Amino acid sequence: MKSILTDITKCIGCNECVLACKRTYDLPPELPRRWHKPDGLSARNWTSIVRLPENKFVRKQCRHCQEPACVSACPVGALIKNAEGPVTYDGGKCMGCRYCMMACPYEIPRYDWDSAAPYIRKCILCYERIKEGKQPACTEACPTGATIFGEREELLAEAKRRRQENPKLQLYGDENEIGGTCVLYVSDVDLKAIYNGRDLRGDPALPSTTAPVLASVPLTFVGVGVLMSGLYWTINRREQLKKEGESGEKANG
Repeated sequence: MKSILTDITKCIGCNECVLACKRTYDLPPELPRRWHKPDGLSARNWTSIVRLPENKFVRKQCRHCQEPACVSACPVGALIKNAEGPVTYDGGKCMGCRYCMMACPYEIPRYDWDSAAPYIRKCILCYERIKEGKQPACTEACPTGATIFGEREELLAEAKRRRQENPKLQLYGDENEIGGTCVLYVSDVDLKAIYNGRDLRGDPALPSTTAPVLASVPLTFVGVGVLMSGLYWTINRREQLKKEGESGEKANG
């Protein structure tokens, strides 16, 4: 399974990864919006550089979870966890419910509010490039090797090796963090700042809680449909009986 490892100690905040992503997917320039979150992500920016205290920089993007809550929450299968690692999106199936936005613990998916036919937008780990044997555009563009691409197990081992060499480093994205992710980090600063102060390490995978709820959605739709049909029939029947009663009274009168 393919993965990305980002080493915060090597990131210089040059934004080359952001620009490479925008070129690859022909993303238009960002527009300021009051409702945009201050992390730089939007329908037009699938990856961003967040500046932290002490002149540290961290790249924010979809974490491509091993057990993605967004996939579990989607009632129509518009989000897919692929065997290669990426979590991709099929706009042809999406019904715009935005359950994925609510389910994602990292608050990654964004809605394309500027489009007449809006879609969910997020990093797809350059899935087509991976299938062609290439690496993602962002890792290819990084001039310092701060973000590298490879097999997940190898990158996880590399992250642990770096942490052994530098005990100040913290590891993010292993199996102790909501089941693990395909975008790993090693950092000498706390990354909770880019996730609204939350630390998801130690939390279990989320689909175990979202899947049972979403499994009931089709049955709920059917149940509501049956209920509404029953109410419609009852109301129409009452109106029909009322009209028949009034017609009978007029005939007898």
